[in-house]
Amino acid sequence: MASLLTNAAAMTALQTLASTNKSLDTTQNRISTGMRISTASDGAAYWSIATTMRSDNKSLSAVQDSLGLGAATVDVQYTALEATVKELTEIGKLLVSAKTPGVNRGQIQEDIKARLGQMSSIASSSVFNSENWLSIDSAAGDFNKDKSVVASFSRVGDAISIETIKVDVNEIKLYDANTAAALPTPATAPTAAAPGAVKMDGRGLFDASWQVWNDNLATPGVVSLSIKDLDISSLTDSADHQATLSSYIEIVDAALSKLTDGASNLGAVKNRIDTQKDFVQALTDAIGRGIGQLVDADMNAESTRLQALQTQQQLGIQALSIANSNSQNILSLFRG
Repeated sequence: MASLLTNAAAMTALQTLASTNKSLDTTQNRISTGMRISTASDGAAYWSIATTMRSDNKSLSAVQDSLGLGAATVDVQYTALEATVKELTEIGKLLVSAKTPGVNRGQIQEDIKARLGQMSSIASSSVFNSENWLSIDSAAGDFNKDKSVVASFSRVGDAISIETIKVDVNEIKLYDANTAAALPTPATAPTAAAPGAVKMDGRGLFDASWQVWNDNLATPGVVSLSIKDLDISSLTDSADHQATLSSYIEIVDAALSKLTDGASNLGAVKNRIDTQKDFVQALTDAIGRGIGQLVDADMNAESTRLQALQTQQQLGIQALSIANSNSQNILSLFRG
C-alpha cells in the first residue's frame, strides 16, 4: 500500500543510518584516542581496573625515584667506606713497620697522621642529599639510626603494602659526636681471662675507645686506644713500648675487620637496590602492557571497521533518498 502520510521505507532507512552514524562516531573516537575504553561508559569494569592499575603504576614510578635516590646515597657511603678501608689498611702496615727496632717512629707518625686526617675528611664529605651515615651525631633530636629506602609498592584488594630496605647506621658509622654514646669502661674492658679480645664502646669506629688485654706489658693490663688519636711518636724500642705497639696493631686489625664487615653489608644493600630497580622497571612495563590489553584499541581492526561503516553510511543515505522519492511517485499518479 502506497501511503502519503506514512513512509515506512524512509523510517527504516533513517533508523539504519542513525545506527551506522553512532557506530561510526564510536570507531572514530577509538581511532583518535587509540583506546577501546576511554571512559567508564565504554566498559565500567575494565575502565575501573585500568584506572586502578594506572594509579599503581604512578606509585611504582615514585618507588623508582626513591630507589634511585637511595642507590645514589648508598653508593656515596659505600665509596667512602672503600676508600677508608684502604687508608686503615695502610695504617696497619705502618704500625707493623714501626715494630722494627731503630726505625724513626716520628716520621711514621706523620704518615699515620695524614691518613687519619684523610679518613676524617672522607667521612665528613660523604654527603648526598644532606645524608651522611659515616659521621653522625646520635644525640641530635632528628637522628634515626635506621635509614630506609622505599623498595616496593603492592596492592591486594584494598590492602596496600609498602616495603623498605633498611640500613642500620650504627653498623657503619665511623665518627659519632655524641660522647654519651660511649659505654662505661668497666663494662667493656677485656680481662686476663680473654687475652687478645678487643672491645670497643658504643661510639663511632674511629672515635670509640678500643681496649685489649696485653700480658706482655711490664704490668699486664688493658691497653686503650681511640684510633683517631693514634700516636706512636713517643714510643721507643723498649719491651713495654713494643708490647703497646702490638696492642695497637691488634686494635687496628679489629677495627679494619669491623669496617670491612660494614662495607660488605652496605655493598649487599647496594646490590639489592640495583636489582630492585630493575625489577620495578620490569613490573611497571608489565602492568603497562596489561592495561593496554584491557583498554587499547586494535588499530588494524578499527581502520577496517571505519571503511566498512563509511560505506554503510553512504548506502544508508542512498536508501533514504530512494525511500523519500516514493512521495514523488504518488504525485505522478494524479497527473493527467
